[in-house]
Amino acid sequence: MTTLSIEKAAATRPDVVAETKPHVSVRETLSQTMTLAWRATKKMRRNPEQLFDVVIQPLLFTAMFAYIFGGAISGDVESYLPLMIPGILAQTVLTACVATGVQLREDMDKGVFDRFKSLPIARIAPLAGPMMADLIRYTIATVLTFAVGVAIGYRPGGGFLGVVAAGLLLILCGWSMAWIFTWVGTIGRSATGVQGISLMIMFPLTFLSNAFVPSDTMPGWLEAFVKVNPVSQVVSAARDLANNGDVTMHVVYALIGCAVVIGIFAPLAVRSFRKRM
Repeated sequence: MTTLSIEKAAATRPDVVAETKPHVSVRETLSQTMTLAWRATKKMRRNPEQLFDVVIQPLLFTAMFAYIFGGAISGDVESYLPLMIPGILAQTVLTACVATGVQLREDMDKGVFDRFKSLPIARIAPLAGPMMADLIRYTIATVLTFAVGVAIGYRPGGGFLGVVAAGLLLILCGWSMAWIFTWVGTIGRSATGVQGISLMIMFPLTFLSNAFVPSDTMPGWLEAFVKVNPVSQVVSAARDLANNGDVTMHVVYALIGCAVVIGIFAPLAVRSFRKRM
């Protein structure tokens, strides 16, 4: 076969990869997402160090912040716990979602996602699957933080239902925020770079909030930023639910914020992911 005939054959040959990417129904998308979520849970079982950040951090940070800052901020540890526990919980869950983007970038660098190119699956499934599995990590962090808080004297006034509602809200907020870091993972050049960028985003938002100190004790310019910081809305919502059992406007604002973040960054992550595939 001559070179010219080979070129003609290549030009007329249908794109095999394109043919394996038909329209995927919503039901198939959900099934594929859960399949890839199961794959991610198997990775967790084989690499338990992936859970260290949601196991060690709640234990360490809760005890450390309570006994170091409790007396200075609220006079004693017991008085500080209703302020601190929801804040620590928000910090733990939100910083845990940074690992989502890092692990995604590592899989992409290892060529794992190259295998998905020829599979007839929805392009959101490889992204949403691991994120569904990460709900396990957020749940572990939530349960441990509340457990440590109760062990050192925290008594949530919202009762069991208030605590559960606060935990579910924070898990949802962590999952929505994970879409930001998933997008960063698809555009970053390396796992180290993704981690650096993600921490530069998350740590200012977390610490420049009302998570650990009342906002009215801050300078005026910083208090103004803290009040509009979305993390502050999440922390305030968690406090209202756990400490008082109240569904306030902070809860509404937090839910709206979650929907906005997902609506913006989920399409961005899928779009950049498709370009890299």
